[in-house]
Amino acid sequence: MATDDALRLTGLEVHAGERRLLGPLDLVLPAGECLALVGESGSGKSLTVAALLGLLPPGLAARGRLRVGQGADIVLGSREHAALRGRHIAWVPQDAQASLHPLRTVGAQLRESLRVQRGLGRDDARREAHALFERLQLPEPGTLLERHPHQLSGGQRQRALIALALAGAPRVLLADEPTSALDPRLARESLALFDQLRRELGLAVLLVSHDLPLVAAHARRLAILQRGELVETGDTAAVFAAPAHAYTRELLAADRLPAPEPSPPGPVLLQLETVAVAYPGASRPAVQDITLDLRRGECLALVGESGSGKSSLGRALLRLVRHGVAGRICFDGQDLLGADRAGLRALRRRIGVVFQDPYASLDPRMRVHELVAEPLRIHGLGDAAARAARVAELLPAVGLDPALASRWPHQLSGGQRQRVAIARALATRPELLVCDEAVSALDAQHRAGILALLGRLKREQGLALLFITHDFAAARALAERCAVLDQGRLVAAGPTPEVLASTVRAG
Repeated sequence: MATDDALRLTGLEVHAGERRLLGPLDLVLPAGECLALVGESGSGKSLTVAALLGLLPPGLAARGRLRVGQGADIVLGSREHAALRGRHIAWVPQDAQASLHPLRTVGAQLRESLRVQRGLGRDDARREAHALFERLQLPEPGTLLERHPHQLSGGQRQRALIALALAGAPRVLLADEPTSALDPRLARESLALFDQLRRELGLAVLLVSHDLPLVAAHARRLAILQRGELVETGDTAAVFAAPAHAYTRELLAADRLPAPEPSPPGPVLLQLETVAVAYPGASRPAVQDITLDLRRGECLALVGESGSGKSSLGRALLRLVRHGVAGRICFDGQDLLGADRAGLRALRRRIGVVFQDPYASLDPRMRVHELVAEPLRIHGLGDAAARAARVAELLPAVGLDPALASRWPHQLSGGQRQRVAIARALATRPELLVCDEAVSALDAQHRAGILALLGRLKREQGLALLFITHDFAAARALAERCAVLDQGRLVAAGPTPEVLASTVRAG
């Protein structure tokens, strides 16, 4: 093996009993380089990361060998393999908010990792934690270390996770979709930071991602998985320029989203007038002086960076923020903010919601048919037979095989789960659909499919869509109009191509 290889994986296979789910897979990660692992949901990317960490779910077993640096071959799943975790091979998980302990400061979590991984004393761990936050360019490290995760921005939480990964001074970083929950600017900054760490520390980075433009900009080499098999590998620029495998060509084509099909908008359905949202103890309002309208059969994209106020405005519209909301929000002429409990319940039946993470928003103890029928049951619509008929109607309408009705959420792919979430949101035949980052966690193929589905539903059913996103390409593909928020204020609004073009130039 070459002296500069940080990790070499040979013959990785993951089995569930006699059934092979992944492999055989060989990977080489040279020191100081980035290898991208690309593929749609269910292709085996996360299984590869879990196998490398020795953290496969119960019932799954890994076979194969790996070597770190100039060491001897190690059998996957062995005690020697487990000893590598954190010290030689570290992991940066996808969801920073879910991965950090909510009741402990980030500094306490980092100092504990430094004491366990490096054996540092209390004072040395405190100094090293401060130095790590400085290396990762976090402002006021001493202050941020004593804050809890919810008191940090999305980008700051991501860097805190990277600090935790670096606590054991690893040679290899496994970055599992590190940018999927970040806006474009923070995503670029995050991957630029990985590039800096590779240069300065000689780290090898395995970047698991469905964001093909970012992969092209940061990974010199890539490996493409399809249904657990490696179908193409090589130099990133060469593969993107002349993909050899049909599946690679499909992935690249799916990332090029078409413009929305024009459809004439109807009358105004939703009006927001001088809306403001203020949270207790905050130094400034999260949202201030927002005036917008949305017509039937139209999509309005609400875009902006993390912390711009997009989700706060969406929560105010849905009456999920109970206090600190000012202004006027009218739905079909009715005042949402002034509605009593009975009135609000009736209005909510006419508004569907699709959240970012379908796995988190679907009850794991309910089957698909129960999940889709749940809004009907809650609102007392129809008897059991009528609800079953509505479910049978909705599943094919969102592109799902009716045979999936008896499955549990964990038995579905990410794209299938999001289609279930959309079917559930449509169950009560709403007139407005609020989509809060509904495609940001999906790979290119599933993202394209969900956007096409939403566009079709908008045209065929005359749905009004409020599409909250940080994905400019998704906004271009779905929304006729776009509104840009920055630090809680509306800074631009108008036809999507014009607004986003001027926003990109200004950025």
